[in-house]
Amino acid sequence: MTLDTLPLAIILPACFVGGLGLGYAYFLALRETARLIVAQGHPLIGLALTLGRLSLLCAGFYVAVLAGGAALLAALAGVLCAKVILLRAAP
Repeated sequence: MTLDTLPLAIILPACFVGGLGLGYAYFLALRETARLIVAQGHPLIGLALTLGRLSLLCAGFYVAVLAGGAALLAALAGVLCAKVILLRAAP
């Protein structure tokens, strides 16, 4: 059984929740990268965080693409909702 054969009632909520997790991790890593830049931290840590968050996001979206276009949109919606949640909770 592949991802595109599962019913949409299972795929879409799963992709949305996965997108929330991806977005949460992505924007927390982005916040940490910005903090490192401002505090003049070690540049290799910032580079590793940047490459890690981009790789994680690309891998998550690739899995969503395997499930179809609607699943990709659901994952994107999850990422954007995580962004809104983290921006509202910003200190």
